[in-house]
Amino acid sequence: MEVINISKMDNRLALIYLGILVALLGFTVIGVFRQIFKNRRQERSFSKLRNKLTQEKGTIQEYYELASIYSEKKLYSQAIQLFQKGIKIAENEEEENIFLIYNGLGYAYFVQEQYDMAIRQYKEAVKLKPDYVTALNNLAHAYEKKKLMSQALEIYEEALKYDERNAIAKRRVESLRRFASV
Repeated sequence: MEVINISKMDNRLALIYLGILVALLGFTVIGVFRQIFKNRRQERSFSKLRNKLTQEKGTIQEYYELASIYSEKKLYSQAIQLFQKGIKIAENEEEENIFLIYNGLGYAYFVQEQYDMAIRQYKEAVKLKPDYVTALNNLAHAYEKKKLMSQALEIYEEALKYDERNAIAKRRVESLRRFASV
């Protein structure tokens, strides 16, 4: 009768499991530290911008950045106020990148389910920059939420004219066409 040395196999298996566990733990620690540093950087920027803008009038870029941070923090009403201030300044200074602010404002309205307001902002962004695919996608999505499927399909198709590789628009056009044919 032959005796198999199980303890050698158990040791190898334990080492393999331990190696996998250490590797997973290492990736997790790296991910956590990256997130911590990202959050700290964002908080520093947030604090600096908020302090500056409460004490003095800021630039369009500063209002946009602070409003974007508020949006990321899901503080949409504060973001809306800052986007609106940025728009007022941008209109007075004839800023060429104002379409970004309108898109950000549209997003803040969209996530609060104020779709009509979001549509108005997205349309303004597209009016200022007709080939701005992000705003076109957002506008079409807002139309979908309002159950205006034909308008959504039309806007997604327009987005594809500017960027034929637009994965979101491709997927939604297919879906909306299937929906329309049912």
